[in-house]
Amino acid sequence: MDFLNSLYNLKGQVAVVIGGTGNLCGCMGIALAQAGAEVILVGRNPESAIEKLAAIDEIGGKSWFYQADVSKRSDLEDLLSEVVSRSGKVDILVNGAGLGSGTPFLEIDEEEYARLMDINFHSVFRACQIFGDYFIKRHEPSSIINMGSMAGKMPISGLFTYSAAKAAVHNLSKNLAREWAEHDIRVNTLVPGFFPSAQASQKGDETRALEILRHTPMSRFGMANELTGATLLLASNAASSFITGSEIVIDGGFSAMTI
Repeated sequence: MDFLNSLYNLKGQVAVVIGGTGNLCGCMGIALAQAGAEVILVGRNPESAIEKLAAIDEIGGKSWFYQADVSKRSDLEDLLSEVVSRSGKVDILVNGAGLGSGTPFLEIDEEEYARLMDINFHSVFRACQIFGDYFIKRHEPSSIINMGSMAGKMPISGLFTYSAAKAAVHNLSKNLAREWAEHDIRVNTLVPGFFPSAQASQKGDETRALEILRHTPMSRFGMANELTGATLLLASNAASSFITGSEIVIDGGFSAMTI
């Protein structure tokens, strides 16, 4: 038991969770705090963070909220500066901001396309560049966990721009893993399948939901807490010291189905 505790012990670590006010990344943030990390939840709406901060406080964890718009580079630069000033350092970065759309491909205008690409991909690019530069100069083991999507691995109807953006996140993660391994920076992608709050399952379409369940061997949607095991694995220097450039798929078997 002592071995297992030490393997996933994040005491003394500082984790920045961008998108941490949402359901999935919020649950991941709570798990990181439960493992001992100080957690900074980053989002646009302070009210969305209240429940998550209370849950962390209830388990005796340490956390605080930082309001930022990930479409603004200056907000992310200020975020890093504030975290280092207030918490002393950053060890773990989770990039989980996301925005979905069911607009058919031929009907997406350039403004909507640019917005989707900016939130789902460019925000990850900005955060990785800003925090990656900090990690390299810090010379300590660090972990970047980018939130991918099943839509980034295979074509899923009705999610054209979101899929393209997430595919870019998957590719960026592998490139950074290759380039930054020598700096002891691990870059991995967490790939959720269909979860109740996932972008692809928010259409309110019962027929579509049934199609997803028929294509999922476990015959159900995922639950947010089912992402926490992989989160702690990738966040821990001890548990994932030789894991980088990986895509950890959590999809109930969805990607294993063909016909």
